[in-house]
Amino acid sequence: MERTQVAIIGAGPSGLLLSQLLHLHGVDSVVVERQTSEHVAGRIRAGILEKVAVDLLIEAQVGERLLRERLVHDGISLAFAERNVRIDLKGLSGDQVSVYGQTEVTRDLMDARAAADGRLIYGAADVAIEGLDSTHPLVRYRHDGKAQEIRCDFIAGCDGYHGVCRQSLPPGSARNFERVYPFGWLGILADVPPVAPELIYSNHARGFALCSMRSATRSRYYLQCGLADKLEEWSDRRFWEELRMRLPREVGEALVTGPSIEKSIAPLRSFVVEPLRFGRLFLCGDAAHIVPPTGAKGLNLAAADVRVLYRALVEHYRTGSAAALDHYSDRCLRRIWKAERFSWWFTSIMHKFTDDAFDHRIQLAELDYLCGSRAAMTSLAENYVGLPFEPDA
Repeated sequence: MERTQVAIIGAGPSGLLLSQLLHLHGVDSVVVERQTSEHVAGRIRAGILEKVAVDLLIEAQVGERLLRERLVHDGISLAFAERNVRIDLKGLSGDQVSVYGQTEVTRDLMDARAAADGRLIYGAADVAIEGLDSTHPLVRYRHDGKAQEIRCDFIAGCDGYHGVCRQSLPPGSARNFERVYPFGWLGILADVPPVAPELIYSNHARGFALCSMRSATRSRYYLQCGLADKLEEWSDRRFWEELRMRLPREVGEALVTGPSIEKSIAPLRSFVVEPLRFGRLFLCGDAAHIVPPTGAKGLNLAAADVRVLYRALVEHYRTGSAAALDHYSDRCLRRIWKAERFSWWFTSIMHKFTDDAFDHRIQLAELDYLCGSRAAMTSLAENYVGLPFEPDA
């Protein structure tokens, strides 16, 4: 039987980041992941980082390539009714966002953990957790056909929405809050220059569109699509034609197209579980909450959870105090619900929910008001770049 201080379930960005930060502060951990390392490294996800996430990656000593290769954005644009209005994020909030793909974040963290000889177990099957109310819970799994066990002080559930940690909670111990949206996002990645230097969010009668990027030569584009849509129904040609129709004319005419190198459809939902702590188990990242990607909060909220949890664990091992651990759930949930609110609101004004012309006119009126009000634009900017953390207790 293996022994560690913190068993981390899930080797996505939140699990790897938590492991790296704990390592730098002398706290031992083991990361258990059901997928292969190749699968984890290849997942295509979000690419917008708030300053607090960037700062945490720097603190974790994995920020060198990020700072060298990121694209720093001072604004975003809202397109509607053939208008394309820039929101000056830096001028309104004082902060910026960084474009740096989650795939790259994961790669940097994997490299750092490997360099430090971190204990990462990929391809773990039949993962199960036991004894959450005991002082030393147990993680069971099978690896290379052999049964394995890890005895630990705490378990960090960083294994996502479908992971074993949240599913292992005792019946009635948690409350779930959820909103499922009646559409998805069809996204493609293509090695073509971005249509604009900053992101464009477009509200159109045909549905939402987003023009994003991963670098100066690689673009990430999205279209709102139906939940029943299939990838095989969307040829590259159809995608580019539809995207062009959902953008203001001058933007559409500047669009450079090319073959997709990745294409996927993702449903949208808002989800929160309360509380985030169950005995010696702490839920973190997508295991605890999901946001629609409109507000670019998924990875950033996960990093915020890690920031609170790793500091609480370090304080516990240094001082013996459990105070910060006891406040983990409440402290994270205050930030989570503010991000949920912003992501829901931004989704509600940018997407087509019905065919009702009145509903679309209301959206256009709200966008017109928003883009003419410094107060409203400031609120958007402050939420988009990331709200400040509460002072440490």
